[in-house]
Amino acid sequence: MSEKIKRPRPRLPRGFRDVGGEDLVARYEMIDRIRKVYERYGFAPLQTPTVEFAEMLGKFIQETGLPEEGVFSFRGDQPEWLALRYDLTAPLSRYVAQHRELPKPFRRYQVGSAFRIEKPGPGRFREFVQFDIDTVGSARMAADAEICCILCDAFEELGLAGKFTVRVGNRRVLNGVLEAAGVDTEPGSGATTATRVMRCIDKFDRLGMEGIVKLLRQGRMDDSGDFTEGAGLTNAQANVVVEYLNAARKSRKDVCEALRGIAGESQEGNRGVRELVEIDEFLTAAGYDESRVVFDPTVVRGLTYYTGPVFEASLLQSDSGGQYSMSIAGGGRYDNLVERFTGQKVPATGASIGIDRLVDVLKVHGQLGQKSAAGPQVLVTQMDEKLANEYVKWTFELRRAGICAELYLGRGNIGKQLKYADQRGIPLALIAGEDELEHDAVSIKDLRRGKEVASKMAERSEWLKHEQSQQTVPRSEMAERIAGLLAGHSGL
Repeated sequence: MSEKIKRPRPRLPRGFRDVGGEDLVARYEMIDRIRKVYERYGFAPLQTPTVEFAEMLGKFIQETGLPEEGVFSFRGDQPEWLALRYDLTAPLSRYVAQHRELPKPFRRYQVGSAFRIEKPGPGRFREFVQFDIDTVGSARMAADAEICCILCDAFEELGLAGKFTVRVGNRRVLNGVLEAAGVDTEPGSGATTATRVMRCIDKFDRLGMEGIVKLLRQGRMDDSGDFTEGAGLTNAQANVVVEYLNAARKSRKDVCEALRGIAGESQEGNRGVRELVEIDEFLTAAGYDESRVVFDPTVVRGLTYYTGPVFEASLLQSDSGGQYSMSIAGGGRYDNLVERFTGQKVPATGASIGIDRLVDVLKVHGQLGQKSAAGPQVLVTQMDEKLANEYVKWTFELRRAGICAELYLGRGNIGKQLKYADQRGIPLALIAGEDELEHDAVSIKDLRRGKEVASKMAERSEWLKHEQSQQTVPRSEMAERIAGLLAGHSGL
């Protein structure tokens, strides 16, 4: 008796997914549109490897000699820990430190997957695609302002004009406000309180002012009964933070004036306000008003990562529960990242667009995911095996004419072949047998017009009865007639 073969059960690890068909076409289309915007601003592509030394990613615990828990890590053929990249910015910092001869500022874009061991959820995966843009080597606020402009242009290129907002905050201003409130932001015992305050503010969109006030003080109990410990601020301290959060105005200039008053004598806070003023002047000169870019004190991001301006691009979405804001991109200034390698400050700023989430949003808005957006436009059917070489010639003639043509490579009658074309969303089929060949002609079937009929036909004689969706044309006019039919299909 033969031994039973143990076969692996096809499955995916938790938090991962397959992407194919229309979703992948939509992703490629969107990336290409964004890439053209990036290149219009003078940015050039860079590709760094998916695997880095864990230490290079800044996610390495020196005390234990182990990578952090949120990183996919392993040992290869060497003693040092390796890891899948957590984002695209840490590898960029390593690259800049390794290639000091690069012209500064160094301006690059990169698209690729990043990996994080996080709890999977709706729209949240452990592998996700980011499209980053960064300027390394410029301390001027013009670099930060330009990132805001690029995000605006990219989203408008994707058909989202009037549906997004780029919100800008500043970590220096927030540090100054905390200083004015008597919360220590320097490393030490008080820094924990400052971090808690920032975490509270980061939840503003979800909890609103009432919830944030509770978190700033003793804590908050949610609807499920779970209690979250607060930052422990006094009423006077919490009131300063609330005044800061209420500083949002219609005018960017008004926001700057309000923040200047709240920061008081803090040098750090006033430096941050000056940075915002410079960004506003650049945006105004470039023609980007408050309908696209606003100053919003509630934007925090990366508690230990960013050092100055921070950006958050959001879309206003609607569902059965009402309207809500969805983050689709973020970034900011990170002047300390390259310093990890060189010991010298190298100013840098940038942003990352979340490709997977944005693809889903664009499909909802009808901007991407059309079945006809890519793929074959014509299926060259094989009615007679004796004419196989003729079908090959026709297929390549269409391709050389710039038409996306697929030669059917399976087996089956004409009905099966046309059913295949329908499953693939191919709009036209080229049909020819001995009769057409004798008359130097081919038949072109418009599958979208005859879709219901196509699924029921099995014999060539039946097909020829339905001339409303099929036409016979001279062989010499094949490519020209097909191009004309395709031009009449929307989305092609």
